[in-house]
Amino acid sequence: MTSRAAGTERRGAGHALRITVDRDRCIGSGQCVMTAPGVFTQDDEALVALLPGQEDGAGDSRVREVPLACPVQAIVITED
Repeated sequence: MTSRAAGTERRGAGHALRITVDRDRCIGSGQCVMTAPGVFTQDDEALVALLPGQEDGAGDSRVREVPLACPVQAIVITED
């Protein structure tokens, strides 16, 4: 099985934010959307997707809480 992942970086104040989404792991619970609706959405299959233009996570101040909210750890956020 091939993992489908999406990621991006946000640069600012010397930090880079990277959001990685594992759609193969996603079960469609929607916790990401409820936690950070300005960044995440669900596609037609109810799988997690990043909203267009919000790939850097800047659309919601709670974006860093999403990995904890996801019941299957399908979302990883790292900061360099």
